[in-house]
Amino acid sequence: MLYAILCYNSEDVVTSWTKEEDDAVMAKLDVVHQKLLKERRLGPSLRLLPTTAATTLVKNQDLVIDGPYAETKEQLLGFYVVDVEGLEAGLEVARDLARANPGGAYELRPISLFLPGSGVT
Repeated sequence: MLYAILCYNSEDVVTSWTKEEDDAVMAKLDVVHQKLLKERRLGPSLRLLPTTAATTLVKNQDLVIDGPYAETKEQLLGFYVVDVEGLEAGLEVARDLARANPGGAYELRPISLFLPGSGVT
C-alpha cells in the first residue's frame, strides 16, 4: 500500500539552522532513506522550497495569491511516498524519520496512483 508521509515543521526553525546543522539532519535522514531504498519501499521524496516561493490558486474564486493559503505555526516542508504493508508499517517509517529529524509532525495518508487512461488506480 502506498502512503504519503507529509512533513510539517516550523519553517522559521528549519530555515534558521546553520548549514552544518542542516547537513547533520540530512545525514541522519539519509540513513533512513538508504534503509528504505534497500528494502525497495521508498518512492519520491521531496523537500519543498520556502513558503515565500509559493503561489496559491483559490479555486472557487480563481484568485491567485503569493505564499501559502493558510497562516499556520507549522508548514508543509516536504513529503515522502513509501510502499508499505499498511498503516502500522507506515507509522514505523515515520517514527524512524522522526528520530532523525527533530520537531514538527508527520501526517500519513494512504494514496492511490492516478494515471488517466492507463487503467491503473
